[in-house]
Amino acid sequence: MHSIKNNRLIKYFIILFTTINVKSQVLNIDREDGNDTIKKKVKCYSSFSFSLDKQKNDLIDFTNSTELDYFVKKERVFIFLEQVEMNFTGKTTLENNGYFQIRYRDNDTRKLYPDYFIQYQWNGILGMEHRGLGGVNLRIRWFEKTKSDLYTSIGFFYEKERWNPFLNDFSFLSETTEIVNRTLIRLNLSTKFAFKISENIDFSGSTFIQFPMNSYFKNPRWFFDFNLNLNVNKYLSFVIHYDHNFDKYRPLPISDFYYNLRSGLQISI
Repeated sequence: MHSIKNNRLIKYFIILFTTINVKSQVLNIDREDGNDTIKKKVKCYSSFSFSLDKQKNDLIDFTNSTELDYFVKKERVFIFLEQVEMNFTGKTTLENNGYFQIRYRDNDTRKLYPDYFIQYQWNGILGMEHRGLGGVNLRIRWFEKTKSDLYTSIGFFYEKERWNPFLNDFSFLSETTEIVNRTLIRLNLSTKFAFKISENIDFSGSTFIQFPMNSYFKNPRWFFDFNLNLNVNKYLSFVIHYDHNFDKYRPLPISDFYYNLRSGLQISI
């Protein structure tokens, strides 16, 4: 009876959200779905979306997010993440943002272990021409149970940015804007949690608070990421994703707060 109710819930969410494009990257290895005991050497998750509309000009929308987990000896893992979002109308770019990230860490087996990472990202709408960063966190396991877990991290990273208000898809106007090159060291605090509600439903979330190590220390950047996963079968999942970004220490005159609510289907290989 319990299984029947879960299947009905999955069907309800699929009917409700299948017309919405997938545009989110889910960190699948941090879900409570058995990835920490997986026997495969490589695990891949990928989502794609493409649409073409004829208006005054052709409106093209493309999104892709991929996670590749490569498991190595001694319960360690390389995690490769990628996400790209592009939107064009004629020769005009409406949206072009994304990131590439590589992590190396323990696969949820040790109480303490370093988490190394590098990332490259861009976001034309916000005026971020590019940002490169690299750093390390000390990852702390508070508990790892069959259906739930909790981890926290503390560390530092170095980021180098170029903000350009003259990009074609920059969405804000100001007479005083100029190109800004900025380098920072940030203190990084994070929490990751996951919970398995039932055999077919699980969720994972993470939050990051990043303090600039300068006179603006009291203006940290705050990210929050939440993912609800409804497993249709072994290879197909329905995902509801929410994230937000709050930052009062921005180099260009743009908004302090942004959020995303997205949903769609994901393929696992």
